[in-house]
Amino acid sequence: MEKIVEQTLLYDFYGELLTEHQKEVYEDVVLGDLGYSEAAQEYGVSRQGVHDLVKRVDRQLMDYEKKLGLVMRFRKIRSEVMQIREMAQKADLEKEDFSQAAQICDRILTQL
Repeated sequence: MEKIVEQTLLYDFYGELLTEHQKEVYEDVVLGDLGYSEAAQEYGVSRQGVHDLVKRVDRQLMDYEKKLGLVMRFRKIRSEVMQIREMAQKADLEKEDFSQAAQICDRILTQL
């Protein structure tokens, strides 16, 4: 399950850097849960060809992350905003102040 979450995040951040063919096959197999054999039949290639493409795209997405680190930054910012939100909840703030702080945190989290 964790691998699928990681693949999805990497694809969300770097998927637009892939070719259209790579995106279509990867989305069908990894995100759409289509089997290698089914994808091979749909795209007119071998099962091994689909498998190799998915592995190659996985490596490509991981290489982008190693170079750019956008997913790592996203996770760090998200974690820190969640900490702020929790601290604001626990702090002795006026209800209106907490509400505004929570709304700011929610806006930031929505944008991530």
